[in-house]
Amino acid sequence: MDTQQLPPPRLRYILLLGGSVLGIGVVFYHFIEKLTWLDSLYFCVVTLATVGYGDITPKTPLGKLFTTFYILIGIGIFAAVVNYLLRRRAMQSMAKLSKRQNKHRK
Repeated sequence: MDTQQLPPPRLRYILLLGGSVLGIGVVFYHFIEKLTWLDSLYFCVVTLATVGYGDITPKTPLGKLFTTFYILIGIGIFAAVVNYLLRRRAMQSMAKLSKRQNKHRK
C-alpha cells in the first residue's frame, strides 16, 4: 500500500480513538440497556452528534451515569476530529493560494 494514501498519524490516532468511543458505547448500550445493535449505534451517533431526539433514552442508573461521561468524552473527541479536519483543509487552501500568488508574481 502506498504510504501517501494513509492518513497522517495524528488523524489515524484521532479516528481510532473516535471509533473506539463509538464501539464502546454501542457494546455498552446493547448489553446494559438491552438495545438492539442498530438502536445502540443509532443512540450513540445521535448522542455524540448532540442531536438528542429523545426517542431512545437510558433507563438504568448505570446507563444514565455512563451516558453522562460518554457525552463529555465523545463530544471532546468529535470536536478534536472536526478541528483537525478543518485546520488541515485550511492549510491546504492556503498552500494552493500561495502557490497561485507566487505563479502570478513571476
